[in-house]
Amino acid sequence: MGAILYPLAVLAALVLGAFGFGALLPAAHVASRTKRISARPETVWGLINDPVATNGWGGDVKTEVVERDEPRLLVTKIVGESAFGGTWTYEIAPEHHDASMVTITERGEVYNPLFRTVSRVMGQARTIDGYLAKLETALT
Repeated sequence: MGAILYPLAVLAALVLGAFGFGALLPAAHVASRTKRISARPETVWGLINDPVATNGWGGDVKTEVVERDEPRLLVTKIVGESAFGGTWTYEIAPEHHDASMVTITERGEVYNPLFRTVSRVMGQARTIDGYLAKLETALT
């Protein structure tokens, strides 16, 4: 009997600890990354705005455009989610003649304390890092 109860008690303590830690964290966070991409801003802009090409790069999250200033600024907002929300701001600046500096800034909110703990442990810029890596690969 103890062989079953002990692991369950440990699991319950871990979940409660993660929930408690997350409750102490702020719901809002800001994460930002910048990467040099070997493509002109117009090319980067075209790919970022192609939902077929970028399908799944940022997860299966539905967004709507809040602000657009082609080819240098795009702000999208998460819609239809209950666990998290926020915006992604894409800034594209020319770098010499054939490259761009791409900055993605996430201003997010994670409403569930358990998810806040997971977000903090996994890294709040993890999705941005993955997106920039996929963008770079697609344009090289």
